[in-house]
Amino acid sequence: MTIGCPECGALEDIPPLTAHTYARCRACHFPLERRSGRSQTAALACAAATFVLLFPANLAPLMYVHMLGVERSSLLPSGIVEMWNDGWFILAVLLGTFGIVLPFIRFGGLVIVLVALRLGRRTRGIGALFRWTTSLDIWTMPDVYLVGCFVGYARVTQNLTGTIAPGGYCFIAAALLSMLTRASLDRRTVWRAIAAENELPEHEAPLSCTVCDLVVPMSQEGRPCPRCALTLRARKTDAVVRAAALSLAALVLTIPANLFPMTTSMQLGRTHSTRIIDGVYQLFHAGLWPIGILIICTSIVIPVAKILGMAWFVVSVRRRSRRHLRLKAHLYRLIDELGRWSYVDVFTIAAFVPLIRFDGIAAARPAIGATAFALVVLLTMAASRAFDPRLMWDVHPRSKR
Repeated sequence: MTIGCPECGALEDIPPLTAHTYARCRACHFPLERRSGRSQTAALACAAATFVLLFPANLAPLMYVHMLGVERSSLLPSGIVEMWNDGWFILAVLLGTFGIVLPFIRFGGLVIVLVALRLGRRTRGIGALFRWTTSLDIWTMPDVYLVGCFVGYARVTQNLTGTIAPGGYCFIAAALLSMLTRASLDRRTVWRAIAAENELPEHEAPLSCTVCDLVVPMSQEGRPCPRCALTLRARKTDAVVRAAALSLAALVLTIPANLFPMTTSMQLGRTHSTRIIDGVYQLFHAGLWPIGILIICTSIVIPVAKILGMAWFVVSVRRRSRRHLRLKAHLYRLIDELGRWSYVDVFTIAAFVPLIRFDGIAAARPAIGATAFALVVLLTMAASRAFDPRLMWDVHPRSKR
C-alpha cells in the first residue's frame, strides 16, 4: 500500500499495522499512521457527545459572579455578542466563528461521516465532507476557548466571588471530549473505508493528494481527487508568495498588538488600559504565575516563533537549501499545530468581559490591541496553511512528489 507523505512528498509503502504500532515517513519522520489509542467507535462516541453537549454549553449559563449583593451571569456567546454590540465586529466574527459556529459544523459533519461508514453507506460526497471536517480541525477551538474561560475565571475571582454554572460544566465536558475525539480518530482507517488506496502508477509519474494521501497518475493534476474531491496539484499554487505576504502582514500587526491595550476597564470611575505585558505582570503580581507563563507562551512566544519560522521556510525554499530539512519539517509541524493556542488571550477577554458589568462601579471592554492580536494569530495560521512544506524537500533526492 503506497501513500504520499503530505509534508515532504516522499512515497511510502506502509504494511498492515498491528495494535500499538505506528508508521512514519523515512525522510521527514511525519507520523503517517498510528494504531495505538485509535478507535473509530470511541471517536464516534466522543464526537456525538461533543456535538450534543455544545447545545447546553451555549444555551445554559456559563458562570456567575457576585459583588455587593448584585449577581451577573454569562452565556458562552455573551462576550462575543457584547463585542459586536460595542462595535468590535472583526473580533466578534473571529471568536464567534472559531469558538461557537465551527464546533457545531465540524463535529456534526464528523458524526455524519462516521455513522455513514459504520452503516456501510459510502454515499457520494462523503469523502469531501470528511475532508472539510479534517480541514476545520485547527480552526475549531472549544479546547482553546475552555483555557481562555479558565484564565478569565481566575482573573475575575481574584476580586469577586464566582461560581461555575451548569452550562460551564457542559462546556468543560464538550471541550475535553473534543480533544479525545482528535486523539482517538484514525483518519487513515476512515479514508480507507471511504475508498481503497490505488496501486502505484507504473509508466507515469505519481501524484499524491495532500489531504487523503491517495496516489494517482500525474495526468490527474487539476482534477478532483477520486477519494476526497480536493483539486489535485503537484504543489500548492503560489505557496511561497502567499505565505510570505501573510507572514509580513502578521509582522506589521504585531506592533499595534503589543503596544496598544487589549482591554479597557473602569473601576469606581477610574479607567485602566491593559496591554499583553501588563496582563502578564498582573497575573504574576497576583500569584497566578502558571497562568502568566501560559499567556507569555501563547501570546508572545508562539506568534513570534511562527513569524520567524515562516521566514526561515520561505528563505530556505528561495535559496534551495538542503540544510536542516528534518528540523524544519518538525518546526513546521509544531508551528501549524500550536498556532491556534495563541487565541487563548482573546478568548479570555470574551469570557470575563460580560461578567464585569456593574453599572457605575466596574466595567470592562476590549480595546484595539485585541483586534490587532486576533488578526496576527489569524494571519500566521493562514500563512502556515498556505505554505507547502514539500517545497523545502524538492531539493532532496528522495522526495518525488
